[in-house]
Amino acid sequence: MSTPFVARTEQVARLAQALDRARTGAPTLVLLGADAGVGKTRLLRHVGDVVAAGGARVVTGHCVDLGEIGLPYLPFAEALGVLRGTDPTAVARVVEARPALGRLLGGTGGRAVDDTGPADAADERRELFEGVLEVLAACASPQHPLLLVLEDLHWADASSRDLLRFVVSRLSDQPLLVVATYRTDDLHRRHPWRPVAAELARHPRSSHLALAPFTDDELREFAAAVAGRALPEDQLHRLRERAEGNAYFTEELIEAGADADALPWSLADVLRTRVERLDAATVRLVQLASAAGRRVDEPLLRAAAQADPGAAPAAGAVDAALREAVTQHVLVVEDGRIAFRHALLAEAVYADLLPGEAAAAHRAFLAALDATARGAAAQRAAHALRVPDLPVALGASWEAAVQAARVLAPAEELRHLEVVLRLWDAVPEVAAGLPASRATALRTAASAASRAGESERAVQLARAAVAEAGDDPLTRGGARTDLARHLLGTESIDAALAEATAALGELPDAPSRERAWALATFARAALNAGREDEATETAARAAQVAREVGDVAAESDALTTAAVGEQIDHERSAQLLTEALARAVASGDHTTELRTRYNLTATAYYAGDLVRAAHKADVGHRRAVELGMAWAPHGVDLQMFRLLVRYVGGDLAPPAPDDVAGGRGEVRAFLTSVELYAAVARGDGDAVERALALEPWWPRDPLLTQLAGGNAVDALTWRGEPARAVAYADRVDTHVRSVWSPEYLGGIWLGALALAAVADLADARRAAGQDDADLVADADARLARVVRTADEGRPRGGTLGPEGRAWLARAHAEHARAAGRADVEAWRAALAELAYGHRYETARVRWRLAEALVARGDRGAAATEAQAALAEAHAMGAAPLAEAVADLVRRARLGGAPAAPGGDVLTARESEVLTLVAQGLSNRQVGERLFISGKTVSVHVSNVLAKLGASGRTEAVAIAHRRGLLGTAAAREGRVSATGPTV
Repeated sequence: MSTPFVARTEQVARLAQALDRARTGAPTLVLLGADAGVGKTRLLRHVGDVVAAGGARVVTGHCVDLGEIGLPYLPFAEALGVLRGTDPTAVARVVEARPALGRLLGGTGGRAVDDTGPADAADERRELFEGVLEVLAACASPQHPLLLVLEDLHWADASSRDLLRFVVSRLSDQPLLVVATYRTDDLHRRHPWRPVAAELARHPRSSHLALAPFTDDELREFAAAVAGRALPEDQLHRLRERAEGNAYFTEELIEAGADADALPWSLADVLRTRVERLDAATVRLVQLASAAGRRVDEPLLRAAAQADPGAAPAAGAVDAALREAVTQHVLVVEDGRIAFRHALLAEAVYADLLPGEAAAAHRAFLAALDATARGAAAQRAAHALRVPDLPVALGASWEAAVQAARVLAPAEELRHLEVVLRLWDAVPEVAAGLPASRATALRTAASAASRAGESERAVQLARAAVAEAGDDPLTRGGARTDLARHLLGTESIDAALAEATAALGELPDAPSRERAWALATFARAALNAGREDEATETAARAAQVAREVGDVAAESDALTTAAVGEQIDHERSAQLLTEALARAVASGDHTTELRTRYNLTATAYYAGDLVRAAHKADVGHRRAVELGMAWAPHGVDLQMFRLLVRYVGGDLAPPAPDDVAGGRGEVRAFLTSVELYAAVARGDGDAVERALALEPWWPRDPLLTQLAGGNAVDALTWRGEPARAVAYADRVDTHVRSVWSPEYLGGIWLGALALAAVADLADARRAAGQDDADLVADADARLARVVRTADEGRPRGGTLGPEGRAWLARAHAEHARAAGRADVEAWRAALAELAYGHRYETARVRWRLAEALVARGDRGAAATEAQAALAEAHAMGAAPLAEAVADLVRRARLGGAPAAPGGDVLTARESEVLTLVAQGLSNRQVGERLFISGKTVSVHVSNVLAKLGASGRTEAVAIAHRRGLLGTAAAREGRVSATGPTV
């Protein structure tokens, strides 16, 4: 690039420092997001030159905009291809050890494509991922660290995103710096890269590098470098107005005309001006290249030029046109490929083509691909769609879907199949030649949608498959069974049960694979509907039929259902599930495998075996990632348990990349509801708002409603809004009971949280000298509902597990607190039930136990419990709990904790005023009580708000109540009676 590099000093320094850290064994991911044209590529080329001079290796992989057509692993394939050229021995060693990597490098590694079954493909995907990481490590050393630049990830396919997540999650001590660039202005709210970028940004080895438009001083320096002279201020002003600090726009505007009057008013004019300088043959070649996107392989472009009816130049003419385009800075050579100087230029050139010109360009690429590129089905489909050549597009899309399925890229498989289905009726003669009926294509697409985490889309496609199934009973029954399974993935239990019932009614009674699956699916739906006996009996029949017809996957699914009912103990359940897992893995049915892995995790968790649950969740999640099914229903469930077990174990840190969904909105919403446990415990200021923002998802998922709602109740209580917490708990409870079950077991947890809020309200009433009878009666009713839920609910294994028993005991203890009883025995019972390992709740119960012990006068035991709670709260980073325990220690003079703000700093008069404010009195009424003016009261109230850090009177009362400040200072001087235990 002829233009000198200017400005960006901070960004260059940060990238150089990151590479230095990588050189010493601290690999890093840098996310570089900025608007198009701001200078991401220019910056990285400069940094690459700088670090390469210091011995670093620099390789770049690019993503290509193929619209709805994905090209799996493209940026990694390009980067590894460069590494193979520079270090063939190292790459060859890895390919020999990891043959699947040969596919990515264009070889024939791995099994023959036609011999690759689902289980083999899963292993090859894992082998491919590990192989990529091993190549990167093999080509890097402390003396020659590797800078891997992945450009334009806003265009990345789902498989490339998964591979990047895998590489980042495995960073340990490799001398590797990965820089991932993307356009921020392309990221709409539902863009698939947005959640992945957010996820990666939270990784401990990740950092974000901002690249803002030029400042005025930077623009002045840059413009002078481009123009070769300092530009007048009026011209700089116009540049600022038009280019808005964008490096590419600025350069184009300057080079289009040196003086201000000659500058065109629109960037499109500028871009056209640059291309219009070229001769006709070069213009046509540039137009042809734009049909391929930002970059194109030179041999393919040459072949397309030869096939282009608008040009068909001689080989020498192509050379001349390419040279002219490069000389005029329209095209550049990047890593042996031809590329537009900027993506915006490619877009502008393509947008300027007439429809016939664009169609001719795509047709030329189709001809070139047919002649030169083996296995380029996705590219052929993309060009055929834009011709449009529908027969070719249909056939190529089908082939691309098959290829995507073989490398376990379900999102790309779905996109290709949707193109197939859209074109099916348009070219029936081609569709008739495909190796599948429309109904089969729909069922395959539904499966891909489910595996890609698009559960609602899976249901839509499965319904269409039923409508297309025709009169054959096996086909129709099989389609209905598929629909029932996809409905279960959306928690539509009643609809799933109805479809499974209909499938059994349509299928012949004779044993068949279809009947085995229909029985297994009915059993699973019946179990979820609470029809345990029927589910168990049907699961046994399903397993028998599956064995008769040799369908190992259906047998595994049936065994999994039989293993998770309420009438089987946890140990026997784990044994059956382990057996079912072995069958599922052997069958290659990944959906059933993940269901079984999820249930193994759940069984361990509900048995209180947190260590085993954590292990099973981690193993299951890794497997889901390997299979490309991290966002499939049970893949998400495994992620849920990873978050949950980590929180229960006391790890309140924000989630790492492997813990956070990069799937669709519903998946992100659900996992956010799980993350809220730790957010509330940490005291995140936006926890309530994050929970309330999930309300639009309530109709879709009752478990999300329960988790988000319960965490909102807890956060509101901590925030000093117990009345609002109680009201919200009732709203959540009513919704979940109406759509799920009147005795859903989560009601025990939610009921205990609501009782805690009621107890806070009752405490405040008593502190203000007000009657609390209605709140005590309300607490009685809530406890009765919790007990009824515990008695009538359907726990896994038939008896309430450790978690359920702990929350039931907690509900009893909170009920006693609401009634004004310092029930030490109730709190000790709650503490005993938490022995299975819930670290945060153990510390919280110790805090309440210490309060009860203080009220009983057992200060020594209280001090022991309080100090244990305080140490744990600090160790976990549970700020609200730590503050609450410290307040108790200070008020009760238990020792060992710093005083909380707002304690003894309140004067006796301020304490008097606040106590009366808590009773609901106005400033005038307080003044009348204390024989002072309303204005003086106002001054005292202002002082109290400032000392407590409160925004209003209600919040001040809540804070003072939580810290035990109401009436204490005045009581020491004998003015008013202190409420609660003397401390």
